[in-house]
Amino acid sequence: MTQRVSPWMTEELSILREQTRRFLERELVPEREHWEKDGVVGQDAWRKAGAAGLLCASIPEAYGGGGGTRAHDVVIAEEIGRAGLAGGFGAGAGVHSNIVAHYVLAYGSEAQKRRWLPAMATGELIGAIAMTEPGAGSDLQSIRATARLDGDAYLLNGQKTFITNGQNAGLVIVVAKTDPAAGARGISLVAVETANAPGFRRGRNLEKIGMHAQDTSELFFDDVRVPAANLLGEDEGHGFRQLMVELAWERLSCSFGAVVAMEQAVELTSAYVKERQAFGQPLLHQQNTQFKLAEAKTHAVIARTFVDDLMMRLLDGELDPTLAAMAKWWTTDMQCKVIDECLQFFGGYGYMAEYPIARLYADARVQKIYAGSNEIMKMLIARTL
Repeated sequence: MTQRVSPWMTEELSILREQTRRFLERELVPEREHWEKDGVVGQDAWRKAGAAGLLCASIPEAYGGGGGTRAHDVVIAEEIGRAGLAGGFGAGAGVHSNIVAHYVLAYGSEAQKRRWLPAMATGELIGAIAMTEPGAGSDLQSIRATARLDGDAYLLNGQKTFITNGQNAGLVIVVAKTDPAAGARGISLVAVETANAPGFRRGRNLEKIGMHAQDTSELFFDDVRVPAANLLGEDEGHGFRQLMVELAWERLSCSFGAVVAMEQAVELTSAYVKERQAFGQPLLHQQNTQFKLAEAKTHAVIARTFVDDLMMRLLDGELDPTLAAMAKWWTTDMQCKVIDECLQFFGGYGYMAEYPIARLYADARVQKIYAGSNEIMKMLIARTL
């Protein structure tokens, strides 16, 4: 499939794309099957990625990052997806570099930034963010985890689940209620350094339909004493607003992942139907094949055009959260639809885990759930009507 050249691409970004592609093929792709069996990406891979400049690319150089923009993050993430690593290293690196590191950059004190960000950029410290609980997913106001100030520390109690990087994380930003009676205004973000946190416990590395190389875990906090200095932000009660600001980017990043997956599916399927014979001719010669792939390619191009426009807005500091919600629900819905249509052309082979189309199919479904379910995205959009 001929790729549309994104208007935000530059010569520097093109060089980064090629360097990233070569690094992934050489260092990480050979490890993929091993990670999928173990259910976790090895920590040596994180350090290699850090040394190659693939972590925290949009964090300022003063804090050990690459000094780039969100466009640098997207280029790296797209190449990770094209290398077939989105369901493992890609998901984890996205949370680590594009989400956790930016919470620290946006809301952390100078001491917090200098303590955590350089180690995150090298891959020595892996980040996670703990929002979801067994009884609270997209409805963050219903979380039950609490952080009660006790002298110079918070006593953190609660349970979190579906936490990306849960087994590897050395720094976990926990969404907790510092004032349970204040609703959304009582939510704060507290950073837990897991290496020295009695009462912190990692639960199961959860078995999932897809993303088998990604450590997605339960986390438990039982009277964990967290230094009061680990609060993100100068005051308590700003956590919900902090989450809402950063979630717009998280949702756009989901959209870029969806677009890359669609483009891959069309490319893989187009190549397959040119070779696969049925009823004495290549599948591509059949009108149904042509029509279905024409639809799939059109959806992929429209999605690419949409997210590219939002990236231009983001780089100009004008990303509209409502448009990000539109992009998130529509592109991820379309991702599942396009990949399902493409898998059908592979017949029984499309159901075999060894085929890339099967991995794309299994990894796609969660896109409609995390970063706010697609139903929540529609509610946010409806509020603007």
